[in-house]
Amino acid sequence: MAKAKTIKIKQIGSPIRRPESQKKILIGLGLGKMQKVVERQDTPEVRGAIAKIPHLVTVVD
Repeated sequence: MAKAKTIKIKQIGSPIRRPESQKKILIGLGLGKMQKVVERQDTPEVRGAIAKIPHLVTVVD
């Protein structure tokens, strides 16, 4: 079985003074603290969540 492709996501912005929906997206990705890095499967759903908050997260190589 082939290993699923993953991406690393790093939080670069603070959720303070952001809309509640953006805070929930961060929590859904497993983030919540500055500079935290998580590894998630590279799916359209995860890519869509990243696209909604590009000012708060970045994809790490």
